[in-house]
Amino acid sequence: MRRALLILAVPLAVSLVTACGGAQPAAPGRGPGTTGAGTTGTEMTKVNAGVIAIVDTAPIHLGKARGFFAEQGIDLTITPVAGGAAAVSGAVSGQFQFAFANTTSLLTAKQQGLDVKVVANGVSSTGEQGEDFSAVLVGPDSPIRTARDLAGRKISVNQLKNIGDTTVRASVRKAGGDPGGIEFVELPFPDAPAALLGGQVDAIWVVEPFVSQAVSQGARPVAWNFADAAPDLTVAMYFTTGRTDPGLTTRFTMAMRKSLEYADTHPEEVREVLKTYTRIVPEVIARMHLPKWPVEVNRASVQTIADLALGDGVLKQRIDVSALLP
Repeated sequence: MRRALLILAVPLAVSLVTACGGAQPAAPGRGPGTTGAGTTGTEMTKVNAGVIAIVDTAPIHLGKARGFFAEQGIDLTITPVAGGAAAVSGAVSGQFQFAFANTTSLLTAKQQGLDVKVVANGVSSTGEQGEDFSAVLVGPDSPIRTARDLAGRKISVNQLKNIGDTTVRASVRKAGGDPGGIEFVELPFPDAPAALLGGQVDAIWVVEPFVSQAVSQGARPVAWNFADAAPDLTVAMYFTTGRTDPGLTTRFTMAMRKSLEYADTHPEEVREVLKTYTRIVPEVIARMHLPKWPVEVNRASVQTIADLALGDGVLKQRIDVSALLP
């Protein structure tokens, strides 16, 4: 089955998993954990970043390959993680100095009192209907024609009470429907297209490459939920904890910002680097919709997600995102 060819190097779910603890982060500059020298003349600092191996994280892989982290004296190791919760747990425990997680996972971590602080944007919606990397799809013969028709239906998301169901509800509201009766079921992205075609669910929420995969099998998009939720939605971000040296954080942030800018302006190089850390087949890489990678976090969109999550009961109290964002 074509779906099997599209499985990534690690699971694509932004799902809750238990992460193991790890070593304390290396100190910047001279001392243990440093080797050689960067092009800036600073001592090389070993850094371990916990990053999901998905399309969204192409900039950090591209930045490493282009030498942007070495320019900042950073010897970067990118460690694949299963999802945002694993990234948060790994960072808080000291396994990672930096990590990548979606906006809702980070807001939840902050509300739980965990020591997390965003250092750079991660990935953003294109904001364009029909041209985004996230969509809600239905089968070719489905009576569902618009997002409004999703009311009262069974819809798969990769993790319950996270950015997927929050933004799907936003799509339904925007279309004039009532999302209160939606039944969300948890299903890994790789399994969603087959579940849709098999009639297990009425609709699926997926991101690329599974949007393109499902469409190639006859599925139809009825909502572009990231684009519906907020203009140019900041979907995920890179973060650290208070244990990381501020100087190292500054250097990592500079390298990450350069990586984001480069990825956003070199889409063909993005498609090439995807072949190095995922197992997405080349023909899908060539045709799928890429996200956007702006340098700046869209603060208003993060607050919108926080407010929507509060309304949905995902968060228990209103969060001032300034406590999370740089």
